[in-house]
Amino acid sequence: MKHAIALLMILGTLCLPVRAALDVGDVAPDFTVPAALGGKPFQYNLAQQLAKGPVVLYFFPAAFSEGCSIEAHQFAEAIGQYEALGASVIGVSGDDLELITRFSVQACQGKFPVAADEKKAVIKAFDAAMQTRPEYANRISYIIAPNGKVVYSYLSLNPNKHVEKTLGALAQWAKENPRR
Repeated sequence: MKHAIALLMILGTLCLPVRAALDVGDVAPDFTVPAALGGKPFQYNLAQQLAKGPVVLYFFPAAFSEGCSIEAHQFAEAIGQYEALGASVIGVSGDDLELITRFSVQACQGKFPVAADEKKAVIKAFDAAMQTRPEYANRISYIIAPNGKVVYSYLSLNPNKHVEKTLGALAQWAKENPRR
């Protein structure tokens, strides 16, 4: 009986909702990292981008893995919708700049930047490392308002809902904040 209760307790914790590392209302840590857009390396700074409007920041485990390529392609296909809402998109992984530079051309189609966080400083600042494989970023998407606060977060290893979820939340935020 004790084993059955222990098993039920373990299974119960597996059914708890998973939350992103930062909560809505938290101030997003500022960062500057090497990034690439369309195969061209540059330094990406979050504060500079926030001065232009909201930022959709998404973390992904590994460039050119199947799920990450699918997700990047979906973000690339939807970039016009993000821009229409005044937002920019940046993807971040722990990959090196050489790999990220190629990924920015192929999977991202040169439509948005991706950052190389080799030292995992940004991943750590956002507490976005996978619990089971801390050498990889978890698949987390955030919307950060121009004031630096997180207004939405979505955590799922499934790459297929991140664009849909962030676009919906961004449209709602834009409706509620017309003077951004």
